[in-house]
Amino acid sequence: MNSEQKRWLIMSLVATIFLSNSSCYNVHGSPQVPCYFIFGDSLVDNGNNNQMASMARADYLPYGIDFSRGSTGRFSNGKTVVDVMTELLGFDDYIQPYSNASGSEILRGVNYASAAAGIRDETGQQLGARISFGGQVNHYVTTVSHIVRILGNVDSAANHLKQCIFSIGLGSNDYLNNYFMTDYYDTSHRYNAKQYANILIRQYAKQIRILYNYGARKFVFNGIGPIGCSPNVLAEHSQDGSTCVAKINSANQMFNRRLVSLVDNFNRNLPNAKFTYINNYAIFLDLIIHPHKFGFKVTNSGCCGVGRNNGQITCLPFQTPCENRNNYIFWDAFHPTEAASTVVGWRSYNAASPSDVYPIDIRRLAQL
Repeated sequence: MNSEQKRWLIMSLVATIFLSNSSCYNVHGSPQVPCYFIFGDSLVDNGNNNQMASMARADYLPYGIDFSRGSTGRFSNGKTVVDVMTELLGFDDYIQPYSNASGSEILRGVNYASAAAGIRDETGQQLGARISFGGQVNHYVTTVSHIVRILGNVDSAANHLKQCIFSIGLGSNDYLNNYFMTDYYDTSHRYNAKQYANILIRQYAKQIRILYNYGARKFVFNGIGPIGCSPNVLAEHSQDGSTCVAKINSANQMFNRRLVSLVDNFNRNLPNAKFTYINNYAIFLDLIIHPHKFGFKVTNSGCCGVGRNNGQITCLPFQTPCENRNNYIFWDAFHPTEAASTVVGWRSYNAASPSDVYPIDIRRLAQL
Protein backbone atom coordinates (compact mmCIF):
# COMPACT_ATOMS: atom_id res chain seq x y z
CA MET A 1 0.00 0.00 0.00
CA ASN A 2 1.51 3.36 -1.01
CA SER A 3 1.64 6.42 1.26
CA GLU A 4 -1.37 8.09 -0.41
CA GLN A 5 -3.53 5.01 0.12
CA LYS A 6 -2.44 4.79 3.74
CA ARG A 7 -3.31 8.44 4.30
CA TRP A 8 -6.83 8.01 2.89
CA LEU A 9 -7.43 4.84 4.85
CA ILE A 10 -6.30 6.40 8.10
CA MET A 11 -8.50 9.44 7.50
CA SER A 12 -11.49 7.23 6.78
CA LEU A 13 -10.95 5.05 9.82
CA VAL A 14 -10.49 8.03 12.14
CA ALA A 15 -13.65 9.68 10.82
CA THR A 16 -15.65 6.48 11.13
CA ILE A 17 -14.52 5.77 14.68
CA PHE A 18 -14.99 9.38 15.75
CA LEU A 19 -18.50 9.57 14.37
CA SER A 20 -19.68 6.13 15.43
CA ASN A 21 -18.69 6.69 19.05
CA SER A 22 -20.26 10.10 19.51
CA SER A 23 -23.83 11.26 19.09
CA CYS A 24 -22.51 14.78 18.64
CA TYR A 25 -19.23 16.66 18.70
CA ASN A 26 -19.94 19.86 20.49
CA VAL A 27 -21.56 18.48 23.62
CA HIS A 28 -20.24 21.24 25.83
CA GLY A 29 -20.62 24.15 23.43
CA SER A 30 -22.80 25.71 20.78
CA PRO A 31 -23.11 24.36 17.25
CA GLN A 32 -21.06 26.11 14.58
CA VAL A 33 -24.25 27.50 13.03
CA PRO A 34 -27.60 28.06 14.77
CA CYS A 35 -29.61 26.05 12.27
CA TYR A 36 -29.41 23.60 9.40
CA PHE A 37 -32.13 23.33 6.75
CA ILE A 38 -32.18 20.31 4.44
CA PHE A 39 -33.87 19.85 1.06
CA GLY A 40 -33.56 16.64 -0.88
CA ASP A 41 -34.72 13.13 -1.73
CA SER A 42 -34.35 9.65 -0.26
CA LEU A 43 -30.62 10.12 0.25
CA VAL A 44 -31.44 12.45 3.15
CA ASP A 45 -35.13 11.86 3.93
CA ASN A 46 -35.44 11.09 7.65
CA GLY A 47 -39.16 10.42 7.94
CA ASN A 48 -41.22 12.82 5.86
CA ASN A 49 -42.60 10.00 3.70
CA ASN A 50 -43.56 7.75 6.63
CA GLN A 51 -47.24 8.65 6.63
CA MET A 52 -47.62 9.02 2.88
CA ALA A 53 -49.31 6.70 0.40
CA SER A 54 -45.98 5.98 -1.22
CA MET A 55 -43.83 3.04 -2.21
CA ALA A 56 -40.81 5.20 -1.35
CA ARG A 57 -40.73 4.57 2.38
CA ALA A 58 -38.15 3.17 4.76
CA ASP A 59 -39.96 3.10 8.10
CA TYR A 60 -39.42 -0.63 8.62
CA LEU A 61 -36.58 -3.01 9.37
CA PRO A 62 -33.95 -3.69 8.19
CA TYR A 63 -33.75 0.05 7.48
CA GLY A 64 -32.27 1.63 10.58
CA ILE A 65 -30.88 -1.66 11.85
CA ASP A 66 -27.72 0.13 13.02
CA PHE A 67 -29.36 3.45 13.93
CA SER A 68 -29.84 4.28 17.60
CA ARG A 69 -33.53 5.10 17.06
CA GLY A 70 -34.35 2.23 14.74
CA SER A 71 -36.41 2.53 11.56
CA THR A 72 -37.10 6.25 11.36
CA GLY A 73 -37.58 6.50 7.61
CA ARG A 74 -33.90 6.87 6.74
CA PHE A 75 -32.89 4.92 3.64
CA SER A 76 -29.83 3.50 5.31
CA ASN A 77 -28.72 0.95 7.85
CA GLY A 78 -27.75 3.91 10.04
CA LYS A 79 -26.90 7.56 9.56
CA THR A 80 -27.28 9.50 6.34
CA VAL A 81 -24.83 12.10 5.08
CA VAL A 82 -26.82 14.94 6.67
CA ASP A 83 -26.84 13.10 10.00
CA VAL A 84 -23.05 12.94 9.78
CA MET A 85 -22.99 16.63 8.87
CA THR A 86 -25.25 17.51 11.80
CA GLU A 87 -22.73 15.88 14.14
CA LEU A 88 -19.79 17.58 12.47
CA LEU A 89 -21.48 20.96 12.83
CA GLY A 90 -21.85 20.33 16.55
CA PHE A 91 -25.61 19.96 16.96
CA ASP A 92 -26.73 18.00 20.02
CA ASP A 93 -29.46 16.16 18.11
CA TYR A 94 -30.44 15.33 14.56
CA ILE A 95 -32.55 17.76 12.54
CA GLN A 96 -36.25 16.89 12.75
CA PRO A 97 -38.29 16.06 9.63
CA TYR A 98 -40.86 18.65 8.64
CA SER A 99 -43.63 16.15 9.37
CA ASN A 100 -42.64 16.11 13.07
CA ALA A 101 -41.02 19.49 13.66
CA SER A 102 -42.96 21.93 15.83
CA GLY A 103 -42.58 24.80 18.24
CA SER A 104 -39.22 26.39 18.94
CA GLU A 105 -37.31 23.35 17.66
CA ILE A 106 -37.72 24.72 14.13
CA LEU A 107 -35.22 27.43 15.10
CA ARG A 108 -32.44 24.82 14.82
CA GLY A 109 -33.55 23.81 11.34
CA VAL A 110 -35.88 21.43 9.53
CA ASN A 111 -35.38 18.51 7.17
CA TYR A 112 -37.85 18.82 4.25
CA ALA A 113 -36.44 15.97 2.14
CA SER A 114 -38.82 13.48 0.58
CA ALA A 115 -38.01 10.14 -1.00
CA ALA A 116 -38.69 10.00 -4.77
CA ALA A 117 -38.74 13.81 -4.95
CA GLY A 118 -37.27 15.64 -7.89
CA ILE A 119 -36.67 19.11 -9.19
CA ARG A 120 -39.57 18.52 -11.58
CA ASP A 121 -42.98 18.11 -9.98
CA GLU A 122 -43.89 14.96 -11.89
CA THR A 123 -40.68 13.13 -11.04
CA GLY A 124 -41.27 9.94 -9.04
CA GLN A 125 -45.04 10.00 -9.47
CA GLN A 126 -45.12 6.28 -10.30
CA LEU A 127 -44.06 5.63 -6.69
CA GLY A 128 -46.94 7.56 -5.18
CA ALA A 129 -46.95 10.57 -2.90
CA ARG A 130 -43.82 12.63 -2.44
CA ILE A 131 -42.89 16.26 -1.91
CA SER A 132 -41.12 17.84 -4.89
CA PHE A 133 -38.46 20.52 -4.54
CA GLY A 134 -41.13 23.16 -5.08
CA GLY A 135 -43.27 21.63 -2.35
CA GLN A 136 -40.34 21.52 0.03
CA VAL A 137 -39.61 25.18 -0.61
CA ASN A 138 -43.26 26.00 0.07
CA HIS A 139 -42.95 24.20 3.42
CA TYR A 140 -39.88 26.28 4.20
CA VAL A 141 -41.82 29.48 3.49
CA THR A 142 -44.42 28.30 5.99
CA THR A 143 -41.64 27.60 8.49
CA VAL A 144 -40.29 31.13 8.10
CA SER A 145 -43.67 32.58 9.07
CA HIS A 146 -43.53 30.50 12.26
CA ILE A 147 -39.97 31.65 12.95
CA VAL A 148 -41.05 35.28 12.60
CA ARG A 149 -43.77 34.69 15.20
CA ILE A 150 -41.40 32.92 17.57
CA LEU A 151 -38.69 35.59 17.35
CA GLY A 152 -41.12 38.47 17.31
CA ASN A 153 -40.32 40.30 14.08
CA VAL A 154 -39.01 39.93 10.54
CA ASP A 155 -35.62 41.49 11.30
CA SER A 156 -34.87 39.01 14.07
CA ALA A 157 -35.91 36.14 11.85
CA ALA A 158 -33.71 37.41 9.00
CA ASN A 159 -30.72 37.77 11.34
CA HIS A 160 -31.23 34.21 12.54
CA LEU A 161 -31.67 32.66 9.09
CA LYS A 162 -28.68 34.37 7.50
CA GLN A 163 -26.40 32.37 9.81
CA CYS A 164 -27.91 28.99 8.92
CA ILE A 165 -26.69 26.45 6.40
CA PHE A 166 -29.10 25.40 3.65
CA SER A 167 -28.29 22.07 2.05
CA ILE A 168 -29.92 21.15 -1.27
CA GLY A 169 -29.52 17.74 -2.85
CA LEU A 170 -31.93 16.93 -5.66
CA GLY A 171 -31.68 15.76 -9.25
CA SER A 172 -30.99 12.03 -8.99
CA ASN A 173 -34.66 11.13 -9.28
CA ASP A 174 -35.10 13.46 -12.22
CA TYR A 175 -32.88 11.00 -14.07
CA LEU A 176 -33.61 7.65 -12.40
CA ASN A 177 -37.34 8.20 -11.92
CA ASN A 178 -38.01 10.39 -14.92
CA TYR A 179 -35.60 10.89 -17.82
CA PHE A 180 -34.29 7.31 -18.03
CA MET A 181 -37.60 5.68 -17.09
CA THR A 182 -39.05 5.74 -20.59
CA ASP A 183 -42.01 3.46 -19.79
CA TYR A 184 -43.48 6.18 -17.58
CA TYR A 185 -42.05 9.48 -18.84
CA ASP A 186 -41.54 11.10 -22.22
CA THR A 187 -38.89 13.65 -21.20
CA SER A 188 -36.10 11.76 -23.00
CA HIS A 189 -38.12 11.97 -26.21
CA ARG A 190 -38.82 15.67 -25.79
CA TYR A 191 -35.32 16.78 -24.74
CA ASN A 192 -31.78 15.67 -25.39
CA ALA A 193 -29.49 15.36 -22.36
CA LYS A 194 -28.15 18.92 -22.64
CA GLN A 195 -31.61 20.44 -22.97
CA TYR A 196 -32.88 18.43 -20.01
CA ALA A 197 -29.97 19.51 -17.81
CA ASN A 198 -30.65 23.15 -18.73
CA ILE A 199 -34.33 22.79 -17.88
CA LEU A 200 -33.53 21.22 -14.52
CA ILE A 201 -31.06 23.97 -13.65
CA ARG A 202 -33.56 26.71 -14.51
CA GLN A 203 -36.18 25.12 -12.27
CA TYR A 204 -33.58 24.56 -9.55
CA ALA A 205 -32.44 28.19 -9.71
CA LYS A 206 -36.03 29.42 -9.42
CA GLN A 207 -36.46 27.59 -6.11
CA ILE A 208 -33.10 28.82 -4.82
CA ARG A 209 -34.12 32.41 -5.42
CA ILE A 210 -37.24 31.84 -3.33
CA LEU A 211 -35.10 30.50 -0.49
CA TYR A 212 -32.86 33.55 -0.82
CA ASN A 213 -35.84 35.90 -0.75
CA TYR A 214 -36.93 34.22 2.49
CA GLY A 215 -33.67 34.69 4.32
CA ALA A 216 -31.31 31.90 3.20
CA ARG A 217 -27.71 33.06 2.74
CA LYS A 218 -25.37 30.07 3.16
CA PHE A 219 -26.04 27.45 0.50
CA VAL A 220 -24.64 23.99 -0.13
CA PHE A 221 -25.42 22.52 -3.55
CA ASN A 222 -24.89 18.77 -3.54
CA GLY A 223 -24.01 17.42 -6.95
CA ILE A 224 -25.50 14.19 -8.26
CA GLY A 225 -23.37 11.12 -7.61
CA PRO A 226 -22.44 8.55 -10.28
CA ILE A 227 -25.86 6.89 -10.31
CA GLY A 228 -24.81 4.92 -13.36
CA CYS A 229 -22.78 2.88 -10.87
CA SER A 230 -25.62 2.13 -8.45
CA PRO A 231 -26.65 -1.53 -7.98
CA ASN A 232 -30.05 -0.87 -9.55
CA VAL A 233 -28.58 0.60 -12.73
CA LEU A 234 -25.90 -2.07 -12.88
CA ALA A 235 -28.54 -4.80 -12.59
CA GLU A 236 -30.78 -3.23 -15.22
CA HIS A 237 -28.33 -1.83 -17.76
CA SER A 238 -24.75 -3.04 -17.26
CA GLN A 239 -23.74 -5.95 -19.48
CA ASP A 240 -21.42 -7.48 -16.90
CA GLY A 241 -23.14 -6.23 -13.75
CA SER A 242 -20.12 -4.22 -12.63
CA THR A 243 -19.24 -1.70 -15.34
CA CYS A 244 -20.86 1.69 -14.71
CA VAL A 245 -23.35 2.87 -17.33
CA ALA A 246 -21.65 5.73 -19.16
CA LYS A 247 -24.80 7.16 -20.74
CA ILE A 248 -26.41 7.82 -17.37
CA ASN A 249 -23.24 9.12 -15.72
CA SER A 250 -22.61 11.44 -18.66
CA ALA A 251 -26.08 12.98 -18.27
CA ASN A 252 -25.50 13.44 -14.54
CA GLN A 253 -22.21 15.20 -15.18
CA MET A 254 -23.93 17.62 -17.56
CA PHE A 255 -26.23 18.60 -14.72
CA ASN A 256 -23.35 18.88 -12.25
CA ARG A 257 -21.33 21.17 -14.52
CA ARG A 258 -24.29 23.51 -14.77
CA LEU A 259 -24.71 23.39 -11.01
CA VAL A 260 -21.12 24.57 -10.60
CA SER A 261 -21.82 27.43 -13.01
CA LEU A 262 -24.90 28.30 -10.96
CA VAL A 263 -22.69 28.56 -7.87
CA ASP A 264 -20.51 31.09 -9.70
CA ASN A 265 -23.53 32.99 -10.99
CA PHE A 266 -25.18 33.29 -7.59
CA ASN A 267 -21.94 34.15 -5.79
CA ARG A 268 -21.56 37.08 -8.19
CA ASN A 269 -25.13 38.27 -8.27
CA LEU A 270 -26.90 37.55 -4.96
CA PRO A 271 -25.67 40.06 -2.35
CA ASN A 272 -24.48 38.79 1.04
CA ALA A 273 -24.96 35.15 0.04
CA LYS A 274 -22.36 32.42 -0.25
CA PHE A 275 -22.76 29.30 -2.36
CA THR A 276 -20.63 26.19 -2.49
CA TYR A 277 -20.77 22.91 -4.39
CA ILE A 278 -20.09 19.41 -3.08
CA ASN A 279 -18.63 17.18 -5.76
CA ASN A 280 -20.47 14.00 -4.77
CA TYR A 281 -19.72 12.54 -8.17
CA ALA A 282 -15.95 12.58 -7.64
CA ILE A 283 -16.11 11.66 -3.96
CA PHE A 284 -18.39 8.69 -4.47
CA LEU A 285 -16.57 7.53 -7.61
CA ASP A 286 -13.37 7.50 -5.58
CA LEU A 287 -15.02 5.07 -3.18
CA ILE A 288 -16.12 2.85 -6.06
CA ILE A 289 -12.82 2.89 -7.97
CA HIS A 290 -10.56 2.68 -4.90
CA PRO A 291 -12.71 0.87 -2.32
CA HIS A 292 -9.80 -0.63 -0.40
CA LYS A 293 -8.49 2.83 0.47
CA PHE A 294 -11.60 3.24 2.60
CA GLY A 295 -12.04 -0.30 3.87
CA PHE A 296 -14.78 -1.33 1.42
CA LYS A 297 -14.89 -4.64 -0.40
CA VAL A 298 -18.27 -4.75 -2.18
CA THR A 299 -19.03 -2.01 -4.71
CA ASN A 300 -21.61 -3.37 -7.16
CA SER A 301 -24.35 -4.79 -4.95
CA GLY A 302 -26.43 -3.74 -1.99
CA CYS A 303 -26.30 -5.21 1.49
CA CYS A 304 -30.01 -5.99 1.18
CA GLY A 305 -32.49 -6.25 -1.69
CA VAL A 306 -33.36 -8.89 -4.25
CA GLY A 307 -32.67 -9.43 -7.92
CA ARG A 308 -29.40 -9.76 -9.78
CA ASN A 309 -26.60 -8.37 -7.62
CA ASN A 310 -29.17 -7.19 -5.09
CA GLY A 311 -29.89 -4.32 -7.40
CA GLN A 312 -33.51 -4.42 -8.49
CA ILE A 313 -35.57 -3.88 -5.35
CA THR A 314 -34.82 -2.06 -2.11
CA CYS A 315 -34.87 -3.82 1.26
CA LEU A 316 -37.95 -5.95 1.85
CA PRO A 317 -39.66 -5.73 5.26
CA PHE A 318 -37.77 -7.72 7.91
CA GLN A 319 -35.34 -9.07 5.36
CA THR A 320 -32.03 -10.22 6.84
CA PRO A 321 -29.27 -8.00 5.42
CA CYS A 322 -25.59 -8.84 5.12
CA GLU A 323 -23.63 -9.01 8.36
CA ASN A 324 -20.50 -7.22 7.18
CA ARG A 325 -22.24 -3.93 6.47
CA ASN A 326 -19.10 -1.80 6.83
CA ASN A 327 -17.65 -3.63 3.83
CA TYR A 328 -20.42 -2.40 1.54
CA ILE A 329 -20.66 0.96 -0.18
CA PHE A 330 -24.33 0.46 -0.98
CA TRP A 331 -26.95 -0.46 1.59
CA ASP A 332 -29.68 -1.22 -0.94
CA ALA A 333 -30.17 -0.76 -4.67
CA PHE A 334 -29.67 3.01 -4.54
CA HIS A 335 -28.51 4.28 -1.15
CA PRO A 336 -25.15 4.25 0.63
CA THR A 337 -24.39 2.53 3.90
CA GLU A 338 -23.64 4.54 7.00
CA ALA A 339 -19.96 3.71 6.46
CA ALA A 340 -20.00 5.27 2.98
CA SER A 341 -22.06 8.25 4.16
CA THR A 342 -19.49 8.88 6.88
CA VAL A 343 -16.68 9.23 4.35
CA VAL A 344 -18.77 11.43 2.04
CA GLY A 345 -19.91 13.62 4.94
CA TRP A 346 -16.40 14.02 6.26
CA ARG A 347 -15.01 15.05 2.88
CA SER A 348 -17.90 17.48 2.33
CA TYR A 349 -17.26 19.11 5.68
CA ASN A 350 -13.48 19.18 5.54
CA ALA A 351 -12.34 18.72 1.94
CA ALA A 352 -9.59 16.14 1.67
CA SER A 353 -8.93 17.03 -1.96
CA PRO A 354 -9.33 20.31 -3.86
CA SER A 355 -11.77 18.53 -6.18
CA ASP A 356 -14.13 17.58 -3.31
CA VAL A 357 -15.74 21.02 -3.10
CA TYR A 358 -16.02 24.31 -4.96
CA PRO A 359 -15.06 26.88 -3.84
CA ILE A 360 -15.02 26.03 -0.09
CA ASP A 361 -15.95 23.15 2.18
CA ILE A 362 -18.81 23.23 4.68
CA ARG A 363 -16.49 23.83 7.63
CA ARG A 364 -15.33 27.11 6.10
CA LEU A 365 -18.88 28.02 5.01
CA ALA A 366 -20.03 27.68 8.61
CA GLN A 367 -17.34 30.11 9.72
CA LEU A 368 -18.39 32.89 7.35
